Amino acid sequence: MLVTWRYRQRNSIIQSFDPRAWLIFFICFFSSTLMFWDVRYLAVFFCISWVCILTSQVTWAESKRAWLFIGAFILVYAGLTFLTGRGGMEVYQSETLLARLEAPFTILGWRPAVDVTEQRIFFAISQFMRVFSIASLTILIPYTLNPALYGVTFRGLGLPDKIAYAMDLTMRFIPSFGRDFQLTLDAQRARGYEIENLKGGLAAQVRKLIPLIVPVTIHAMIASEDIIDAMDLRAFGTGPRTWLEELHYTRRDRVLMWSGAALFIVCLALSLFGFGKFWVP
Repeated sequence: MLVTWRYRQRNSIIQSFDPRAWLIFFICFFSSTLMFWDVRYLAVFFCISWVCILTSQVTWAESKRAWLFIGAFILVYAGLTFLTGRGGMEVYQSETLLARLEAPFTILGWRPAVDVTEQRIFFAISQFMRVFSIASLTILIPYTLNPALYGVTFRGLGLPDKIAYAMDLTMRFIPSFGRDFQLTLDAQRARGYEIENLKGGLAAQVRKLIPLIVPVTIHAMIASEDIIDAMDLRAFGTGPRTWLEELHYTRRDRVLMWSGAALFIVCLALSLFGFGKFWVP
């Protein structure tokens, strides 16, 4: 049986919109954010993302795993960029040295050191704001989009029936796979399997994970075959598909979509005229 993300009706501002309108706004927001490296422009997207987070009514207890993963990824990514300067040199050509931090020890005659420059600081800040703005809205999608409307939403965005249903199954398969893995892990632990005590090299650890990998993989294949057989019995793909749920745009949905489109057009124009490039005060 396919399961879904931890969705619940919250009566929030995001859920009051048509899911198609919300996805169109997200696509425009995503595309617009990627056009800038200037922290002054990125601050606008950063504030919009926080407004969406605070009004979504998605609690920390529900989404803490996603936030911890994304937060750790962003901090490590921005931190490595700041320490090494990799990636930034494609945006700026020169650096203004503020300080040089050297370690009190040496490694085979080499003393680790970090150059603290204005460009690295602001590039790391820009990178953090860009990734956080995009990731925060991405996290909200599975918690605010009704799983029963996945298929009809993608179909309403103009995708063919087969692709819309494939997107529906994909969105449901990921949490289903996670549930099967957890059930298999609990069953193997009840039989004395201890995943915490995995030792040895990479090959040895992979070999010891076979009691988990094999049952989960086989169950996923069997479940996929069952879904395929059910779709074949219902003659899926032989003609246009009808959907049980129907979506209708309201005035507020059109306002949201036009706002997203206007945001994208303005950002595109600013980018074409040279605004929003990397900036250091």
